Amino acid sequence: MTTRAAHSAPSNSLGALREVPFMGVIFVVHEASKLGFRNGHPDWCNLGQGQPEVGPMEGAPARIDHVDLLPEDHAYGPLGGTDELREAIAAHYNRLFREGKRSQFTKANVCVAQGGRLALTRAMAALGAVNVGYQLPDYTAYEDMFELHLARLHPVPIRARPEDGFRVPAKRLLEEVDAKGLAALVLSNPCNPTGNALQGKELETLVAGARARGTTLVLDEFYSHFVYTPDGKPGAGPVSAAPFVDDVERDPVILIDGLTKSFRYPGWRVGWAIGPSAMMETLARTASSIDGGPSRIAQRAALKVLEPGYADQETSAVRVVFARKRNLMIERLERMGVRFAKKSESTFYVWGSLEALPAPFDDAMTFFRRALEHKVLTVPGEFFDVNPGKRRRGPSPYRQWMRFSFGPPMPNVELGLDRLEAMLK
Repeated sequence: MTTRAAHSAPSNSLGALREVPFMGVIFVVHEASKLGFRNGHPDWCNLGQGQPEVGPMEGAPARIDHVDLLPEDHAYGPLGGTDELREAIAAHYNRLFREGKRSQFTKANVCVAQGGRLALTRAMAALGAVNVGYQLPDYTAYEDMFELHLARLHPVPIRARPEDGFRVPAKRLLEEVDAKGLAALVLSNPCNPTGNALQGKELETLVAGARARGTTLVLDEFYSHFVYTPDGKPGAGPVSAAPFVDDVERDPVILIDGLTKSFRYPGWRVGWAIGPSAMMETLARTASSIDGGPSRIAQRAALKVLEPGYADQETSAVRVVFARKRNLMIERLERMGVRFAKKSESTFYVWGSLEALPAPFDDAMTFFRRALEHKVLTVPGEFFDVNPGKRRRGPSPYRQWMRFSFGPPMPNVELGLDRLEAMLK
């Protein structure tokens, strides 16, 4: 694909460094910046945004704007996070997902990292020389994470089908595990970019199948609280594989989440993995060479966010406010001619087909370029065609698909949709 050959320095100036392309949203923001975009610019609409709105929000508790530090917070912290935060995360999961269950998470089941990407990076570094399955389309950053370990890992794609609403059913995932000898599966669930999610019995089937086969599940659950009913109402609660884990020490399930999305604190860079203690110890050991451990300051602040009253008020408000934005975006895009294999049931993205739009807007890269002229950012679908090492040849099947974000505040989402409508007219 040509889109990832974004701005780069002349090859002779890199010396021994490899050329690292901009990926997904980073490419989009870089191209927009050439036309004057910057984060927070009042005259731009970032419908490609990969973070939720971060300001005061209807129904949400007040934003945390200070943290009181202790003397020890100025020192290096443990590689896997402070005891206090790990205990708070374990308690958070037990309260939401493990009530009445024999097996409970403890701090030994938690490994804290400086953000979700870093938690995923540690997980990739800790995987052995195995076949690893992943779904398509999925989170763009997985490509480079896999690519760094191609000498050891063998990534095996499992392509979601439009007729399934771009959701890979649990039965099919387990069939792929058996047919292709997959020792691990890495999936975002809820899924970025499609807004689909395995949940309920379907998710229970996947966890049970992984348990029976000894297949390690690495589930990126960063959008766990952005959940909606099929008719666009706020979901009853979060989506997670945590309720379906039988034994927290024996089930080979690693769940990755953090404060970035569901709690709307992306700048704090607080993420975590939760799973069997032996796996968490291994992830922490990878940190000794990758990052050196998370900031004590951010971890101190995170303790307030995970207090039950604060956490529940924030995540409930997220579902109410973002359900309204989801419904508006779907309605407006459908009126413009954008079509959906399945309407988003999670995240703050909609995954739409441009096929029915008049040329040249039926091509995602052209749509993206023309939308920039109207000061609107979107993300072309082919960025989510994760292809480590570019081993798969040929054009991407997502050239007519686009990810639209309703992450910004409602007035900005409305303005962006107004501009797209004007562009198409």
